[in-house]
Amino acid sequence: MNIDMLIDGILDSYDRYGGINRSESENFPNRQNVITVLQDLQCLIFPGFRVDEEITPANIRYVTGTRVNNVIAVLTKEIQKALVYTVCKQKGTADNIEDSHCFKLAEATSIALLEELPEIKRKIALDVEAGFKGDPAAKSQEEVILSYPGLEAILVYRIAHFLYESGIPVIPRIMSEHIHGKTGIDINPGAKIGESFFIDHGTGVVIGETTVIGNNVKIYQGVTLGALSVKKELMNKKRHPTIEDDVTIYAGATILGGETVIGRGCTIGGNTWVTRSIPAGTVLTQDK
Repeated sequence: MNIDMLIDGILDSYDRYGGINRSESENFPNRQNVITVLQDLQCLIFPGFRVDEEITPANIRYVTGTRVNNVIAVLTKEIQKALVYTVCKQKGTADNIEDSHCFKLAEATSIALLEELPEIKRKIALDVEAGFKGDPAAKSQEEVILSYPGLEAILVYRIAHFLYESGIPVIPRIMSEHIHGKTGIDINPGAKIGESFFIDHGTGVVIGETTVIGNNVKIYQGVTLGALSVKKELMNKKRHPTIEDDVTIYAGATILGGETVIGRGCTIGGNTWVTRSIPAGTVLTQDK
């Protein structure tokens, strides 16, 4: 078999099975571009912590401005792709798609996200404090910022959640799955998570799309906040539990169901299986 035949076989597979991201009006967002923007956003929140760069009083405005402009340019383009693709799927055609409001909406959303960054920074500062206070092994808040996978996963969640709530398709999930692969922590961008949230260790944590988590909640590795059923027809229903304020959930606990509520101040022991609501203030262990 010669090279031309090998190429023909690969091209034929594109026609048969799809999965090609063409550079046409209906093309899909580019994963690497989204990840690059995500890194810029993380650097805007924690300048000098994420990449090797010189940050001084003299240059910080320039560095910040460069990143802001890059985020607007690249994220706008990728959001526009996601919106155009969605419109094309709904219409069944790409005709006249250039006349849509997708670009203006994409640009407005990118700017709105940057406007939201100070608020995200405020929430993340509370998450950092919760991590520092909640882990005796943490020697400083800077250590939490630099090295804790739970904090990184929460940071990306808070960025992705804003885009999810803004109605942007695809992009939030690319962000959340990227950090899932990096940290082993899977937080769906649709989840609603309050302030001062701490994930200790973190590997194997799963937080489903319709989960609601209050303030001052702490969870450990291997915790699943999931659904009792994964039937497709339930996609628009609340499938995942509600965790009220001041709850601690220990390693390996599984809490399932959209009607399951873990009351304020509860402690859920390790390796428990919970499919019913638990009253406030309860300490639940395997032997109960």
